[in-house]
Amino acid sequence: MIEGISAITLATHEMSRAVRFYRALGFEVQHGGEESSFTSFRAGASYLNLIAQPAERRWFWWGRAIFYVTDVDALYDRALTTGCLPTTAPRDAEWGERFFHLTDPDGHELSFARPLLSVQ
Repeated sequence: MIEGISAITLATHEMSRAVRFYRALGFEVQHGGEESSFTSFRAGASYLNLIAQPAERRWFWWGRAIFYVTDVDALYDRALTTGCLPTTAPRDAEWGERFFHLTDPDGHELSFARPLLSVQ
C-alpha cells in the first residue's frame, strides 16, 4: 500500500542558481548545496531533491510539484520580493484550495497551495 511521497527529484543545469532560488522561497537545505551535484531540501515530512545534469540534457514539461504551505499569500509576496515572477496570482479554486503557480529557473512547474476551510 502506498503511504506517501518521500521525495521529488528535479534536474538542474545550474545547481548554485537552483539552490539560491529554493532557499529564497524558504526551503531549508538538508544535504548538499550550491557546489554539490545533489542537494536535498526539507519539504514538511518529505524532501525536494535537485540533481545536476549536463547542459546537453534537455527536458520538456513533465508535470507539476504541489507543496502545501502555511500561508499562500505570504509566500507569493515573498516570491515577488525575491524577483520571482509567478505565472498565476493566488486564487481560491473550486476543488477547495488556495494556490498559485511558479516556474523554477530550470522550467519545473511548482504550485504552492493550502486547503480552504470549509464553510458550513
